[in-house]
Amino acid sequence: HVQLVESGGDLVQPGGSLRLSCTASGFTPGRYCMGWFCQVPGREREGIAALDRDGVARYDDSVRGRFTVSQDKTKHVLYLFLYDLGPEDSGMYTCAADSNPRVTAIPDYWGQGTQVTVS
Repeated sequence: HVQLVESGGDLVQPGGSLRLSCTASGFTPGRYCMGWFCQVPGREREGIAALDRDGVARYDDSVRGRFTVSQDKTKHVLYLFLYDLGPEDSGMYTCAADSNPRVTAIPDYWGQGTQVTVS
C-alpha cells in the first residue's frame, strides 16, 4: 500500500524560500515517477514539477527557474525547493506517484498535501 506524506509547508514572506518533502512508503523504487501539484481555492489542481521515471525534471512555466525538484538516492523522498516565492505561489502542495513514465493529471496515488502561504 503506497503512502505519500508531505511536509515543509509554512508561512513565508515574499522573496522567501522553502523546501518541501514527500516521503513515500510501500513503494518500489523505479516503478513510479513522482511529482508535485499545487491547488489554490477556486482553481483546479495543477502540476508544477515532476521527475520522469528516467529522472528528467519537468516544470510548469510558472515555476521554471525558481523551483527545483529532486529525489534522494533511495527514491523514497521527493523534494521541492521553492525560491523567490510570491503570493501567487500560495496553495496546497500535493505529492503524487504515477505508474506511467511521466506524471499525468491522474496519478495513481496522492498525498494529503502541505500548505504554503506567502504573505
